[in-house]
Amino acid sequence: MKQFGSTNSDHFLKRIDWYFVFFIFVINFIGLICLYSATHGAHSTGLSQRFISQLVWLSAGWFLFFLVTLLDYKHLGRLSYLFYGLNLCALALIPFVGKSFYGAKRWLDLGFFRYQPSETMKIALILVLARILSKKNKPEGLDLTDLILPLAVTLVPFILIAKQPDLGTALMLMATTATLLLFTKVKKKIILIGLALSVITVAGSWKFALKDYQKSRVMTFLKPGSDPHGAGYNSIQSKIAVGSGQVFGKGFRKGTQSQLEFLPERHTDFIFSVLSEEFGLLGSVFTLIIFMLIFWRGLFFASVARDKFGVLIAIGGLSYLFWHMLVNICMVIGLMPIVGVPLPLMSYGGSSMMATMTSLGLVSSVAYRKNLF
Repeated sequence: MKQFGSTNSDHFLKRIDWYFVFFIFVINFIGLICLYSATHGAHSTGLSQRFISQLVWLSAGWFLFFLVTLLDYKHLGRLSYLFYGLNLCALALIPFVGKSFYGAKRWLDLGFFRYQPSETMKIALILVLARILSKKNKPEGLDLTDLILPLAVTLVPFILIAKQPDLGTALMLMATTATLLLFTKVKKKIILIGLALSVITVAGSWKFALKDYQKSRVMTFLKPGSDPHGAGYNSIQSKIAVGSGQVFGKGFRKGTQSQLEFLPERHTDFIFSVLSEEFGLLGSVFTLIIFMLIFWRGLFFASVARDKFGVLIAIGGLSYLFWHMLVNICMVIGLMPIVGVPLPLMSYGGSSMMATMTSLGLVSSVAYRKNLF
C-alpha cells in the first residue's frame, strides 16, 4: 500500500518524457529559424505576420500536446467515434461552405481561424483504428473480414478529401491505416492481394480519377526538364536550393533561391529547401537525426505501453509524423512528385501544426502512463 501511495504521489511532471519534449522543441526551433528566413527578404526588419501567426499556433500546439499527454488515452478512445463523426461532418460541409485557396476547397472559415478538417481527421482516424484493431486478437493475422471496418472508416474520408482535391493528404490517411494494419499483423495472402489491388487502383486512377494537373506533376517528376517554366518549376527551384547549400550552407538569410523568391511556397511545402540552402548538408542531417530520435523514443513508448490500444496509439502518432516527413523531404529533393504535403513541426500552417502536436501528444500520453497500473 505504501508503494502504491508513493507512486501516485509522484508529481505529474516527473512522468512526462522530457527527452521526447526536447526533441520536438528542437525541430520546432529549427522550423522557426527557417520560417523567419523564408518570410523576410534580404532587407526586411521586424517580424512578419506569418511568423507571428506561427508562434501563436505553435503555442496552441504545445498546449494541446500537454493537455493530451495528461488525458488518459483510454478516455479519448471512448470518444473516438464521436470525434470521427464530427470530422466526417466537417469534411462533408466543405463542398457547400468551404473556402477555396489556390484552386482547392479545403478550409472552413471560422472567422478567427481557417480550419482544415482533413488535418484533424488524421487524429480521429488514428483513434478509431486503434480502438477497432485493439479488440482483434488473432496471432495468425487478420483476414479479409477483419479488414472491412478499418478500410471502410478510412475510405470514406479518403474520398471526401481526394475530391477537394487534396490527394496528398488523402494518401496520408491510407499510409497511416496500412502502418497500423501491418503492426497488428495481416495474413500474407491478404497483403499480396492488397498490393495487386493497389497497382490496379493506380492504373485506373490515372485513366479515370486523376486531374490534368495531377498527371502533369507525375510526368514532371519523370521528366523534370520537360516544362521548366511551368509544371516543373517548383521541383527544379527546390533542387537548386537544396544542392546549392552544399555541405555548410550559404548562411542564415543568405539563400538566394529563397531570399530572391525564386523558390515558391518556401514557408510551407518547401521549408526543407530553405533549411538545406542556408544550413547545408550538415543542417539537414542534424534535423533528420532529431526526427530519428523522436521516432526512437516513440517506439520505446510503444514497446512499454500498458495495453494493445496504447501500442497502436503510439504507432499511429508516429506513423503520422513519419509519412509526412518522408513524403515532404522526398518531394523537395526530387525523389517523389510534388503532392503538397507539409513538413511536420516545421512548415507554416495552423491546422497542420496543431494536428501534429496533438498526434505527438497521444504518443506522449502512452509514455506518461507506462508505469501506472
